[in-house]
Amino acid sequence: MNLAEKLEVWNCSKEEWKDWHWQLENRITTADELQQRFDINNQQTEKIKEAANIFPMSITPYYASLIDFNDEFCPIRLQAIPQKVELEEFDYEMDDPLHEEEDSPVPGLTHRYPDRVLLMVTNQCSVFCRHCTRKRKVGDSNSQIDFNQIQAGIEYIEENPQVRDVLLSGGDPLLLDLDKLEKIIARLKEISHVEIVRLGSRVPVVLPQRINDELISRLKKYSPLWINTHFNHSKELTSRAKKALSKLADNGFPLGNQTVLLRNINDSPAIMKSLMHRLVENRVSPYYLYQCDLSRGIEHFRTPISAGMEIMESLIGHTSGLAVPRYVVDAPGGGGKIPVTPNYVVSSSKQKTVLRNYEGDIVAYREPEYKENKSDIATEKEKKKAVGVKKLLEDNDQYGL
Repeated sequence: MNLAEKLEVWNCSKEEWKDWHWQLENRITTADELQQRFDINNQQTEKIKEAANIFPMSITPYYASLIDFNDEFCPIRLQAIPQKVELEEFDYEMDDPLHEEEDSPVPGLTHRYPDRVLLMVTNQCSVFCRHCTRKRKVGDSNSQIDFNQIQAGIEYIEENPQVRDVLLSGGDPLLLDLDKLEKIIARLKEISHVEIVRLGSRVPVVLPQRINDELISRLKKYSPLWINTHFNHSKELTSRAKKALSKLADNGFPLGNQTVLLRNINDSPAIMKSLMHRLVENRVSPYYLYQCDLSRGIEHFRTPISAGMEIMESLIGHTSGLAVPRYVVDAPGGGGKIPVTPNYVVSSSKQKTVLRNYEGDIVAYREPEYKENKSDIATEKEKKKAVGVKKLLEDNDQYGL
């Protein structure tokens, strides 16, 4: 759909189309609105209504204009328009598969890893992604986040000096009023032990008009401010999206991308490689490739882990390391991200390790004679603080090793 067609469908001016406020105000939120603007029959409309009654719909005009309604497997269509299959229920699905609420010492803050936290600052999104792991909360008027809750989260971070990395999430932080967002970031930047502040946002994908000069000038003051976005398919990397990414990169914002592995959208080595290449071309570092979570209403998007492993086999060694994300499973029950990679170690002894390369060739790596690093200054106190596998690896008779 070219610009003239977009303006005709929405009966708007060129200036309105470029205005992010207009885009938000004119989001498609009902099946009837969708049918009015696009060629959708009554049967399709009724199926969309059924799903949208349980899992609400919200699509910006910009993102909706990318949909090919003649292609049932259009990657934008599948990510944006409700499907009746979302209503199928399975015993293993969960409302909160990652146990974000159980790992929440104060409302709206998840502290799962020792040195980093996730701080929810809004439950509002411009587009309600059909694969969202937080479908239970996004857009829910009963889950509004007020500034008192955010302030309590910031106070928790202040009181816990081990926290060095804070991710602002939601919803989408870049939909917040800039005064409010700037206030949150400024407070976090004042905390001496906070080294990294990150924003997780899908705005560059679904509402690139939001990346304007005002946003850049207001946030640039807090550099470095990391932005992780969420492109799932090359079709989302439009000229307008690329312009938004360029504006961010040109102004010093480090950019990363988190892709979710989605059935019939990007579960193909060729499609995934193309996406990773296009991201790197636009100065976005592929960060994570996520296995789809066990959230309610997204079973139809899930793939077997073997599909992700095949994709990683097609990337590692076959393209630049810059274009290879980390494939992870976010463990059900709040176990955190577990890296999943093809196994390149065939066997190992103290003398040699046998490896295979990306082409399947087997090689032997000669091991050196090795003694403990004499420059290791880890104290006994630090060793006692070790947890998990790290604790098992410490030289400690308690484990009989």
